[in-house]
Amino acid sequence: MPALDIPFFGTLVLSLILISASYTMAMAVGAGRGRPHLLPSARWGTYATCALVLVAVCVLAYAFQVHDFRIRYVARYSDRSMPWWYLIASLWGGQDGSLLWWAFLLSGYTFFVTRWLRGRYTELQPWIFATLMSILIFFAVLMLFAANPFATYIRTTPGDGEGLNPLLQNYWMAIHPPSLYMGFVGWSVPFAILIAALITGRLGNEWVRAARLWSMIAWTFLSLGLLLGCLWSYEELGWGGYWAWDPVENASFLPWLVGTAYLHSVLIQERRHMMRVWNVFLLALTFFLTIFGTFLTRSGLIASVHSFARSDIGQYFVWYMAFLLIGISALIIWRLPKLKADNEIESLVSREFAFLLNNWVLLGMMMFVLIATTFPLLSQWLRGEEVTVGPGFYNKWMVPLGLVLLFLAGLGPLIAWRK
Repeated sequence: MPALDIPFFGTLVLSLILISASYTMAMAVGAGRGRPHLLPSARWGTYATCALVLVAVCVLAYAFQVHDFRIRYVARYSDRSMPWWYLIASLWGGQDGSLLWWAFLLSGYTFFVTRWLRGRYTELQPWIFATLMSILIFFAVLMLFAANPFATYIRTTPGDGEGLNPLLQNYWMAIHPPSLYMGFVGWSVPFAILIAALITGRLGNEWVRAARLWSMIAWTFLSLGLLLGCLWSYEELGWGGYWAWDPVENASFLPWLVGTAYLHSVLIQERRHMMRVWNVFLLALTFFLTIFGTFLTRSGLIASVHSFARSDIGQYFVWYMAFLLIGISALIIWRLPKLKADNEIESLVSREFAFLLNNWVLLGMMMFVLIATTFPLLSQWLRGEEVTVGPGFYNKWMVPLGLVLLFLAGLGPLIAWRK
């Protein structure tokens, strides 16, 4: 591939991704609305879209390897002296490339979900495809109109790049961000299954069983990403040890807390046919927090050693989060009659209630971290004062909550289910 063609070809592929994802979503919606003959078109559309995203990632990786410094992203995050493995890691080292990497991982999940769904959950399939494609469309729009990783310099092309941040030239860079992204992006799949269940009204335990595997995969990768981040932070001088309650660290911790609550709570639904509305809320909130965390780290609104530079993509995320809030709330309200529980918690001394207490503590921890993380921003907006929330404040409240959670973890298995 001639070097001259890389920026144009890359942008062309991004355009094709948007077109292909939109076509696939249209076919999937049509199949879900009573035209099952469109489902094969939607399925092949997902494969085509995934292939296009793979091509886009390969093109950007090639641009790094040949040092095409006409591309601004390549010039900002690489130089000629960097070894090839750091050039690969530069794919997700900056904002534009990390969005493409997000889309790439989402397309990978979509590919495997499409294969996994063959012969399974026929009524849910179209809406799962449509939801996953709608998420991919959002990121394609972001890349095309706000953060194009193939955008070029208008006038002068530098002879060499600026290079990857020295703090990021570390072997952890090759494993920590991909693991964290795998966790973040992975929650898109159970969320898509939930949306499909809400739209079709199939709100028994079928969607819970369908989402179980993908929820565990997402939670495992998110946990691994957080653990690897702690180890990296401990090695890096100036990053505050294993955990410093940095806003970007907190942004990853929020969906982990709610996702953990969901994985506990959904056991009650499967065994006792209870807490259906609560589980829908928890899963939807987990996905929402992955989008919110991505917004928080890429908007430039918070001060962090890990955050990206200030950019204009924040407004896109605000509109998308508003759309999610309105859409999910409307679906839940619409389906409330179908979400009624078959049983209720009959005793405070039961495993069901212990699980519910576990959920309340985890949600309380999430709310505290969320408020403390955004408080400096809210204070600046409302009062014009810059306020810093330090690790000591977090530890003062989170340590007692963590001890309560540890106590419940030991107590829960000792209490019987109510008959």
